[in-house]
Amino acid sequence: MIKASVIGATGYTGVELVRLLDKHEQVELKYLTSQTYEGQEYASVYPNLAGYCTKECVAGDISKIVAESDVIFVALPHGHAVEVAKKADAQGKKLIDLGADFRFDDGAIYEKWYKVAHGDHELLSKSVYGLPEINRAEIKEASIIGNPGCYPTSVILGLAPALQHKLIEPNSIIIDAKSGVSGAGRKLALTSHFVEVNENINAYGVGNHRHTPEIEQELGKLAGESLTVSFTPHLVPMTRGILSTIYATLKGNWTTAEVRKIFQDFYHDEPFVHLLPEGQWPHTKWVYGSNNCHLNLLVDPRTNRLIITSAIDNLIKGAAGQAVQNMNLLFDLPETTGLLVPGMVP
Repeated sequence: MIKASVIGATGYTGVELVRLLDKHEQVELKYLTSQTYEGQEYASVYPNLAGYCTKECVAGDISKIVAESDVIFVALPHGHAVEVAKKADAQGKKLIDLGADFRFDDGAIYEKWYKVAHGDHELLSKSVYGLPEINRAEIKEASIIGNPGCYPTSVILGLAPALQHKLIEPNSIIIDAKSGVSGAGRKLALTSHFVEVNENINAYGVGNHRHTPEIEQELGKLAGESLTVSFTPHLVPMTRGILSTIYATLKGNWTTAEVRKIFQDFYHDEPFVHLLPEGQWPHTKWVYGSNNCHLNLLVDPRTNRLIITSAIDNLIKGAAGQAVQNMNLLFDLPETTGLLVPGMVP
């Protein structure tokens, strides 16, 4: 059995990790940490797990947690994973960071966009960007995984086939993305207050959202050249889900059927990425609670643009589910273990 601990277990990402790991047939949950709920039964914090998870929330004794775990999930905001990763690396343990600390190849870019010191630029060389559909082989050999951000997951999966096959102009990409409120986390804030969010939609992070350099880094690798994107996220009054609509100028003349064939071939063996039938556009509700990504596309001959729509659950494929998918790869398990669940409808 894999001994797994979750540091920061009582946030929204943390509870989804616990829910998935608790029923994983190859996992023993070891420690669940929480500053706020130390000493309380986990199921008293999240009663949806009553009768399932019997663990108690504990303080973050990192040395003890690392020593007694095979894999440590860090489900904390950026800036908190590096010290844990140092201890894990020294003891030959696996670490999966669901924050931003290990998503970047260049620590200076991280520091510029996140406004904090990284703490160990050399450790970045041991980390792998944890998007299995793109980096599967590298993930299997890694010790530290930078679990991708939710918006970047939806965008990269939407664009990967087009960039790798040189179908589009790399610097023409425009991303219009919308997310549910759970992406803001569990901490109380005016911007996620019911009265502020209900019956409302708004853009935020316009021109400077922190996921922008992450998107550009990974798309640039697929394109084989550096690129710049226009990325605008929006907050919509729903609990969870991300819908990204992406526009890019085509190189040459392509038909929808030709591009669909390229996407179908690219994702043919991927268990969690599904190109929907022509004309059936993704809904966030269809991936709700699942590790799936739904895609569709259209070539607009009038503008010579490729239009792609991508839908994921921001807390599962955009966070906890992808982290479990990465864990499965790290421990040479079938990648789908504990994750083959369809979306919940209605």
